[in-house]
Amino acid sequence: MTQQPRGRRPRGSGTRESILAAAKTRFAEMGYPRTTLRAVALDAGVDVRLVTHYFGSKQSLFAHCVELPFDPETAFEAILAPGLEGIGERVARFVVGGLGTEAGRQTITGLLRAAASEEEAAETIRHLLVERMLGPLATRLGTDQPELRGALMGSQVAGISIARYVVQLPPLVDAPVEQLIGALAPVFDHYLTDPMPHA
Repeated sequence: MTQQPRGRRPRGSGTRESILAAAKTRFAEMGYPRTTLRAVALDAGVDVRLVTHYFGSKQSLFAHCVELPFDPETAFEAILAPGLEGIGERVARFVVGGLGTEAGRQTITGLLRAAASEEEAAETIRHLLVERMLGPLATRLGTDQPELRGALMGSQVAGISIARYVVQLPPLVDAPVEQLIGALAPVFDHYLTDPMPHA
Protein backbone atom coordinates (compact mmCIF):
# COMPACT_ATOMS: atom_id res chain seq x y z
CA MET A 1 0.00 0.00 0.00
CA THR A 2 1.44 3.35 -1.04
CA GLN A 3 1.76 5.74 1.87
CA GLN A 4 0.34 9.22 1.41
CA PRO A 5 3.03 11.94 1.47
CA ARG A 6 3.41 13.66 4.82
CA GLY A 7 4.82 17.02 5.80
CA ARG A 8 5.30 20.22 3.89
CA ARG A 9 6.74 20.02 0.41
CA PRO A 10 9.68 22.25 -0.50
CA ARG A 11 8.80 25.78 -1.61
CA GLY A 12 8.27 26.07 -5.34
CA SER A 13 7.06 22.49 -5.72
CA GLY A 14 3.60 23.60 -6.86
CA THR A 15 1.88 22.14 -3.82
CA ARG A 16 -0.48 25.08 -3.31
CA GLU A 17 -1.47 25.08 -6.97
CA SER A 18 -2.05 21.30 -6.91
CA ILE A 19 -4.31 21.61 -3.87
CA LEU A 20 -6.24 24.45 -5.48
CA ALA A 21 -6.72 22.53 -8.73
CA ALA A 22 -7.92 19.44 -6.85
CA ALA A 23 -10.31 21.53 -4.74
CA LYS A 24 -11.82 23.27 -7.78
CA THR A 25 -12.54 19.91 -9.37
CA ARG A 26 -14.00 18.49 -6.14
CA PHE A 27 -16.26 21.48 -5.49
CA ALA A 28 -17.47 21.48 -9.10
CA GLU A 29 -18.21 17.75 -9.20
CA MET A 30 -19.28 16.99 -5.62
CA GLY A 31 -20.62 20.30 -4.31
CA TYR A 32 -19.70 22.04 -1.08
CA PRO A 33 -21.19 19.67 1.55
CA ARG A 34 -19.62 16.49 0.13
CA THR A 35 -16.18 18.01 -0.41
CA THR A 36 -13.81 17.42 2.50
CA LEU A 37 -10.30 18.66 3.13
CA ARG A 38 -9.17 15.05 3.39
CA ALA A 39 -10.61 14.22 -0.04
CA VAL A 40 -8.94 17.28 -1.57
CA ALA A 41 -5.64 16.28 0.01
CA LEU A 42 -5.97 12.76 -1.40
CA ASP A 43 -6.70 14.10 -4.90
CA ALA A 44 -3.70 16.45 -4.69
CA GLY A 45 -1.43 13.72 -3.33
CA VAL A 46 -0.53 15.61 -0.15
CA ASP A 47 -1.09 15.30 3.58
CA VAL A 48 -4.25 17.00 4.80
CA ARG A 49 -2.11 19.16 7.09
CA LEU A 50 -0.72 20.87 4.00
CA VAL A 51 -4.24 21.84 2.94
CA THR A 52 -4.89 23.53 6.29
CA HIS A 53 -1.40 25.06 6.21
CA TYR A 54 -2.09 26.84 2.91
CA PHE A 55 -5.82 27.51 3.17
CA GLY A 56 -7.01 27.00 6.75
CA SER A 57 -10.69 26.00 6.72
CA LYS A 58 -12.89 24.50 4.02
CA GLN A 59 -14.72 27.82 3.72
CA SER A 60 -11.43 29.62 3.07
CA LEU A 61 -10.41 27.01 0.50
CA PHE A 62 -13.77 27.42 -1.24
CA ALA A 63 -13.35 31.20 -1.34
CA HIS A 64 -9.97 30.77 -3.05
CA CYS A 65 -11.52 28.41 -5.59
CA VAL A 66 -14.13 30.89 -6.76
CA GLU A 67 -11.82 33.67 -7.82
CA LEU A 68 -12.89 34.89 -11.22
CA PRO A 69 -10.85 33.46 -14.11
CA PHE A 70 -10.79 36.95 -15.69
CA ASP A 71 -10.40 40.59 -14.70
CA PRO A 72 -13.85 42.26 -14.50
CA GLU A 73 -12.53 45.74 -15.34
CA THR A 74 -10.84 44.54 -18.52
CA ALA A 75 -13.97 42.61 -19.52
CA PHE A 76 -16.22 45.62 -18.87
CA GLU A 77 -14.05 47.87 -21.04
CA ALA A 78 -14.29 45.45 -23.97
CA ILE A 79 -18.06 45.05 -23.56
CA LEU A 80 -18.90 48.75 -23.03
CA ALA A 81 -16.45 50.45 -25.39
CA PRO A 82 -18.61 50.14 -28.56
CA GLY A 83 -21.66 51.65 -26.78
CA LEU A 84 -25.15 50.33 -26.13
CA GLU A 85 -25.73 49.05 -29.66
CA GLY A 86 -25.18 45.28 -29.64
CA ILE A 87 -24.33 45.11 -25.95
CA GLY A 88 -26.64 42.13 -25.39
CA GLU A 89 -24.76 40.08 -27.95
CA ARG A 90 -21.37 41.06 -26.51
CA VAL A 91 -22.47 40.07 -23.01
CA ALA A 92 -23.93 36.80 -24.32
CA ARG A 93 -20.73 36.05 -26.21
CA PHE A 94 -18.68 36.77 -23.09
CA VAL A 95 -20.88 34.58 -20.85
CA VAL A 96 -21.13 31.64 -23.23
CA GLY A 97 -17.43 31.89 -24.05
CA GLY A 98 -16.51 31.98 -20.36
CA LEU A 99 -18.65 28.95 -19.59
CA GLY A 100 -17.04 27.18 -22.53
CA THR A 101 -13.66 27.19 -20.78
CA GLU A 102 -12.85 24.62 -18.12
CA ALA A 103 -11.87 27.30 -15.59
CA GLY A 104 -15.04 29.33 -16.10
CA ARG A 105 -17.30 26.30 -16.08
CA GLN A 106 -15.71 24.88 -12.91
CA THR A 107 -16.02 28.21 -11.13
CA ILE A 108 -19.70 28.76 -11.92
CA THR A 109 -20.94 25.17 -11.60
CA GLY A 110 -18.98 24.70 -8.39
CA LEU A 111 -20.58 27.81 -6.95
CA LEU A 112 -24.08 26.84 -8.02
CA ARG A 113 -23.84 23.31 -6.62
CA ALA A 114 -22.58 24.70 -3.34
CA ALA A 115 -25.09 27.54 -3.20
CA ALA A 116 -27.96 25.06 -3.47
CA SER A 117 -27.10 23.58 -0.07
CA GLU A 118 -24.95 26.04 1.90
CA GLU A 119 -25.80 29.64 2.84
CA GLU A 120 -22.10 30.56 2.98
CA ALA A 121 -21.73 29.45 -0.63
CA ALA A 122 -24.93 31.24 -1.64
CA GLU A 123 -23.53 34.46 -0.18
CA THR A 124 -20.33 33.94 -2.17
CA ILE A 125 -22.17 33.55 -5.47
CA ARG A 126 -24.37 36.60 -4.76
CA HIS A 127 -21.24 38.65 -4.17
CA LEU A 128 -19.50 37.24 -7.24
CA LEU A 129 -22.33 37.56 -9.75
CA VAL A 130 -24.17 40.66 -8.60
CA GLU A 131 -21.69 42.80 -6.64
CA ARG A 132 -18.50 42.14 -8.60
CA MET A 133 -19.75 41.45 -12.12
CA LEU A 134 -23.25 42.17 -13.31
CA GLY A 135 -24.22 44.93 -10.88
CA PRO A 136 -21.16 47.08 -11.71
CA LEU A 137 -21.71 46.42 -15.43
CA ALA A 138 -25.32 47.64 -15.21
CA THR A 139 -24.25 50.65 -13.12
CA ARG A 140 -21.70 51.73 -15.71
CA LEU A 141 -24.39 51.74 -18.38
CA GLY A 142 -26.06 54.60 -16.52
CA THR A 143 -29.54 53.05 -16.64
CA ASP A 144 -31.96 53.03 -13.71
CA GLN A 145 -32.23 50.25 -11.09
CA PRO A 146 -28.79 48.76 -11.79
CA GLU A 147 -29.03 46.38 -8.81
CA LEU A 148 -32.23 44.82 -10.15
CA ARG A 149 -30.84 44.67 -13.67
CA GLY A 150 -27.70 42.98 -12.35
CA ALA A 151 -29.76 40.48 -10.36
CA LEU A 152 -31.88 39.63 -13.41
CA MET A 153 -28.73 39.11 -15.44
CA GLY A 154 -27.42 36.89 -12.67
CA SER A 155 -30.59 34.79 -12.79
CA GLN A 156 -30.05 34.25 -16.51
CA VAL A 157 -26.38 33.30 -16.13
CA ALA A 158 -27.17 30.94 -13.25
CA GLY A 159 -30.07 29.40 -15.15
CA ILE A 160 -28.15 28.67 -18.34
CA SER A 161 -25.22 27.32 -16.32
CA ILE A 162 -27.40 24.87 -14.38
CA ALA A 163 -29.46 23.79 -17.39
CA ARG A 164 -26.53 23.32 -19.77
CA TYR A 165 -23.76 22.04 -17.49
CA VAL A 166 -25.36 20.60 -14.34
CA VAL A 167 -28.78 19.22 -15.39
CA GLN A 168 -27.46 18.90 -18.98
CA LEU A 169 -30.75 19.40 -20.84
CA PRO A 170 -30.08 17.81 -24.26
CA PRO A 171 -31.33 20.72 -26.45
CA LEU A 172 -29.05 23.15 -24.58
CA VAL A 173 -26.08 20.79 -24.45
CA ASP A 174 -26.40 20.14 -28.18
CA ALA A 175 -27.08 23.75 -29.20
CA PRO A 176 -24.26 25.32 -31.24
CA VAL A 177 -22.51 28.21 -29.49
CA GLU A 178 -23.67 30.81 -32.03
CA GLN A 179 -27.30 29.70 -31.71
CA LEU A 180 -27.07 29.99 -27.93
CA ILE A 181 -25.53 33.46 -28.17
CA GLY A 182 -28.27 34.53 -30.58
CA ALA A 183 -30.98 33.33 -28.20
CA LEU A 184 -29.47 35.01 -25.12
CA ALA A 185 -28.53 38.35 -26.73
CA PRO A 186 -32.04 39.89 -26.83
CA VAL A 187 -32.69 38.79 -23.24
CA PHE A 188 -29.53 40.53 -22.05
CA ASP A 189 -30.41 43.59 -24.15
CA HIS A 190 -33.81 43.72 -22.45
CA TYR A 191 -32.38 43.42 -18.93
CA LEU A 192 -29.65 46.01 -19.52
CA THR A 193 -31.27 48.69 -21.65
CA ASP A 194 -35.08 48.45 -21.80
CA PRO A 195 -37.24 50.50 -19.40
CA MET A 196 -37.49 48.66 -16.10
CA PRO A 197 -40.92 48.46 -14.38
CA HIS A 198 -41.01 50.14 -10.98
CA ALA A 199 -42.46 48.59 -7.86
